[in-house]
Amino acid sequence: MEFAELIKTPRVDNVVLHRPFYPAVEGTLCLTGHHLILSSRQDNTEELWLLHSNIDAIDKRFVGSLGTIIIKCKDFRIIQLDIPGMEECLNIASSIEALSTLDSITLMYPFFYRPMFEVIEDGWHSFLPEQEFELYSAATSEWRLSYVNKEFAVCPSYPPIVIVPKSIDDEALRKVATFRHGGRFPVLSYYHKKNGMVIMRSGQPLTGTNGRRCKEDEKLINATLRAGKRGYVIDTRPLNVAQQARAKGGGFEQEAHYPQWRRIHKSIERYHILQESLIKLVEACNEQTHNMDRWLSKLEASNWLTHIKEILTAACLAAQCIDREGASILIHGTEGIDSTLQVTSLAQIILEPRSRTIRGFEALIEREWLQAGHPFQQRCAQSAYCASKQKWEAPVFLLFLDCVWQILRQFPCSFEFNERFLIVLFEHAYASQFGTFLGNNESERCKLKLQQKTMSLWSWVNRPSELSKFTNPLFETNNLVIWPSVAPQSLQLWEGVFLRWNRTSKYLDEAYEEMVNIIEYNKELQAKVNILRRQLAELETEDGTPDSP
Repeated sequence: MEFAELIKTPRVDNVVLHRPFYPAVEGTLCLTGHHLILSSRQDNTEELWLLHSNIDAIDKRFVGSLGTIIIKCKDFRIIQLDIPGMEECLNIASSIEALSTLDSITLMYPFFYRPMFEVIEDGWHSFLPEQEFELYSAATSEWRLSYVNKEFAVCPSYPPIVIVPKSIDDEALRKVATFRHGGRFPVLSYYHKKNGMVIMRSGQPLTGTNGRRCKEDEKLINATLRAGKRGYVIDTRPLNVAQQARAKGGGFEQEAHYPQWRRIHKSIERYHILQESLIKLVEACNEQTHNMDRWLSKLEASNWLTHIKEILTAACLAAQCIDREGASILIHGTEGIDSTLQVTSLAQIILEPRSRTIRGFEALIEREWLQAGHPFQQRCAQSAYCASKQKWEAPVFLLFLDCVWQILRQFPCSFEFNERFLIVLFEHAYASQFGTFLGNNESERCKLKLQQKTMSLWSWVNRPSELSKFTNPLFETNNLVIWPSVAPQSLQLWEGVFLRWNRTSKYLDEAYEEMVNIIEYNKELQAKVNILRRQLAELETEDGTPDSP
C-alpha cells in the first residue's frame, strides 16, 4: 500500500492551530505518511510535528465554509485546527483517520525512522537475560538459565531464555507449561541477595473443576523454599473470581497439593474497568467548570487512585513477605501478563536499589514487561478518547508508571531518574519512532525483525545529552528498602501527565500550585530523613550491629 493513496489533500494553507498555553498560529498544514506537520512563516514559532499513531480520536465541526478539526491525542493533548474550505477539511480528517489506524505494524513509523544522532549504544542488546543472570550467579548457585523456550515452542509469550531452579530439568518445565495458563510456567523474577528469598511469576494453574494436579509444578515451586520455610502465593484476583475460573479450566493452587504455601488474594482490577477509569479521569481533568467540589467528585468517581492504592498495597505485601517475613513468593493472576507484572516490578522498586537507577529501571522494564510478555500492542492501541474500545485495551503500564511516580514523590532522593523520564516512557509506549514497545511479546518482535529494522528507545535515552535531562539532581544512593505509604492522603493525582495540557481553570491552577508546594515540602522532609537514616546506619555499623531493614 502507498501512503499517497490515503492522503487526498497533502497540503493546506492558512490553517490556524490552537493549543493550550500557546498563542494561535497560522501556517501551512502538511500530511505525510506518518506525521501531521504545521509550519508558520512567523519567526521563532515552533512547528507542530504530530505522529499519526499518537492520534486517538478526531472530531469535525463546520461553520459556513470554515471547518474545524479537533484532534485528541493518546498523551491526552487536545489541539484544534481551523481549516478554510469544507472539502479540504473533510479530506484532511479522512486522511488522518486512515493514517492513524493502520492495520499493519510494519507500516508504522519505527520501520521508516532513521536516527539523526550518533548511535553510541545498541539498546537492543543492553539488557539481555544472560547479563541479568550474571548479577544473580555471583550470589547464588541454585538457579540456571534454561533455553527450553527456544523458538518459542513452549510458551509464546515468554522469551527464549528464562531463569529457573537448577534442580528442575527442561523436560519437567515442558510438563509444567501444560499445567499453567498460556504455558507460563513459574520463572524467577527477582532474587533478594540479603536473605536469598525470591519472587517468581507465572500464569494460573489449570486445575479445573476436577482438581487436576501436576507434581512437576509442585516440585518446581517447592525448589525455591529453604528447609522448614513456608512460601506465599499472591493471587491478584478476588477469591470468588479465582474459584469461578475453575469452571473455565483455570483455578488456583490447592492447599492439599501445596501444603508449604499460603495463598493470599489481593484484588487488582483488569481490562475494561481500568480503561473506563482512565476515561473518567481524563474527562474530570478536562472539566471546564469552576466548581471545585464537582471536579473532586468526578476525580474520586474515576477510581483511578483506588486502583493505584490496590496495586501498591499488593506490591508492599510482596516486598514485606520477602524482606521481613523471609519467605519466597509466587505471583500470578489469570494470564500473568498484567497485574502480575505490576506487582513484581513495584516490589523490586521497593526492595532493590538498582531498580531505582536509570539503567536498573530500564532493565526492569525490559525484563518484567517486554521480555515477560506484556501485550503493549493491544493494551496501548487506544487511549482515553477513542470511541471504539476493544476488550484488550487497558492502561496497565500507565498505572505502573503512576505507582512509580507516587513512590518517587515520597522518596525524592532515592531515585536516579526524574518524573520527566517516566512521562517519556508513557509517551513512547503509546506512540513512538522507536520499535521498543511494538508487538505483544518477544515472539512477535522476533518475527517483525525489530532489532534489524528499527531503533531501540534505549539507544536514544542512554546518550549522555539525553540522560542529563532525565537525571534527578536530588539523587543520593540509598541501599535501604523503601516503604511507600498507601494512605489516601499520601496518594495524589499525577499532574505531570493528567493536568499538563489543560490547567486552564483557576481552581486547577490553585490545586496544581498546592500540589507543587506539598511536593517541595516532602522533598525537603525526605532529604532530612535520608540524612538521619545514613547517620543511624553509620552508628549501627560502628557498633557492629546489622543495618535496620
